[in-house]
Amino acid sequence: MGKPLNDVRSALAQDVMTADVVFVDGSATVAEAIALMRLKGVSSLIVQHRGQEDAYGIMTRKDVVNKVADPGKDPVAVKVFEIMTKPLVMVSPGLALKYCARLMHHAGIRRAPVFDGTNIIGMLSNTDIFNAIQV
Repeated sequence: MGKPLNDVRSALAQDVMTADVVFVDGSATVAEAIALMRLKGVSSLIVQHRGQEDAYGIMTRKDVVNKVADPGKDPVAVKVFEIMTKPLVMVSPGLALKYCARLMHHAGIRRAPVFDGTNIIGMLSNTDIFNAIQV
């Protein structure tokens, strides 16, 4: 199932990323985003950019808990753009996992979209890297 650690470190982001990325519009309510996350079984959504000059964003379960549930805000009244993180730290499909892991650690993130220069083609999470290690 997994690979020895040295092989994993030299594997590429595209080798272990999750190809199914779920997008949401920034103007959607957090309630709508939560429903979409549950329907698709994901822990984060990529927030669409408004145009080529704009950056993508991300909304995670942690954002919902820390920025909506904790302060007691109504998820129907809060928009995704109000709680998302933007801009994103992204990785290239050809970046070795050892560098992806280092970048994610230093940036304090658990997941990074995989960007091919034109489109987001996947999502790389620390779980993807973890699951690739053979023990």
